[in-house]
Amino acid sequence: MRALLSAVGTRGDVQPIVALALRVRDLGHEVRLCVPPNFVEWARGFGFEAIPLGVEMRQPGQRSGAAAAPLTPETLRRLRESMPDLVSEQFKVVGAAAEGCDVILGANAHQYAARSIAELRGVPCVTALYAPVAIPSPDHAPPPAPGATWEPTPASADAATNDQRWADNVRAWNDRALERVNHNRSQLGLAPISDVLRFNITAHPWLAADPILAPLPTTPGMQVFQTGAWILEDRSPLPREVEEFLASGEPPIYLGFGSMPAAEGMSRTLIDAARAVGRRAILSRGWAELGPIDDSLDCIAVGDINQQALFPRVAAVVHHGGAGTTATAASAGAPQVVAPMFGDQFYWGSRAEALGIGAAVVGPLTTDRLTRALRAVLEPAIARARSVAPQLRADGALVAARRLVALPGAERLRNQ
Repeated sequence: MRALLSAVGTRGDVQPIVALALRVRDLGHEVRLCVPPNFVEWARGFGFEAIPLGVEMRQPGQRSGAAAAPLTPETLRRLRESMPDLVSEQFKVVGAAAEGCDVILGANAHQYAARSIAELRGVPCVTALYAPVAIPSPDHAPPPAPGATWEPTPASADAATNDQRWADNVRAWNDRALERVNHNRSQLGLAPISDVLRFNITAHPWLAADPILAPLPTTPGMQVFQTGAWILEDRSPLPREVEEFLASGEPPIYLGFGSMPAAEGMSRTLIDAARAVGRRAILSRGWAELGPIDDSLDCIAVGDINQQALFPRVAAVVHHGGAGTTATAASAGAPQVVAPMFGDQFYWGSRAEALGIGAAVVGPLTTDRLTRALRAVLEPAIARARSVAPQLRADGALVAARRLVALPGAERLRNQ
């Protein structure tokens, strides 16, 4: 069997797909990947055929090693708004990549072509989502769009209120992409659709998230299969300077926002907060190119690093609330402070608080607000974080791989 796995977005969208691909290959099957251009060589490094799809979520024209321009919320908003212009490319690239494939899996709801191409070729299609909040449900409102102001769902919000918010969300998706999707479907001789979001998600999505961290919500009209999170195992050693730093004092605080933007002066905000609670700091540069603010020996800056090896050795993790970082910190038993910016990051911050393993700082991240959050989690959340960690599943990618490779045969049997 050959599977086509497609991902668009940042590393948080792509890395789980590679974890799944490795498991599918371990089961003796072939995998072809469609990933953003800046992840093609990385994916090929695992021995996969990888085809560029979509745009890099860095500033257009920016490449690894180039001077980093901040990825601002406004930039993200423009990139998302340009998605209808990328729909035709998805149809073209995924359509060609699907040649000879027996099943198609697309990661996140921005897979505009995967289901149509699967329909055309008569093969099964799966949409994988990384957070429950991405699934329409009367239990919660949809996540905010990039650049939009986040408003927490009031405790008094009822199912009707949330249903209305989802209806508004569906209209926004249709305004953005319905005409382009239907144009491409008509070119293939396929009938038009009326709801881009629900068509992309399908009636049987997979939820690639841990059931402890991310309980499955009510999903009327959908049969959701929860696999557990797809974790890419990292066996790379920590850099020597990081090992030396860890050994030279008390556990530091990890500070980093991965592929997210950062306001001007954020490095100082983060480091000053760590110092205010008497802790050293490991600052992740990330796409925002954060860096030290002075020559003090109580802080070092790092690039891409093995978080699975590092997080069990830090006092706390301060991050943006990506699904992968949240799961890695939780699995390490490290208290966390989540500073969400958009999308499902607010959900992960709320889950860290609900589980007692961390705190969320919603809104402008200042030194005072981060200091208070760190003080709230450094001691009280340690025992709880360590008790939750062993309960989290580590086999989500394998569970998904086994189900995926069984789909084509099951589909053919149903059609006989």
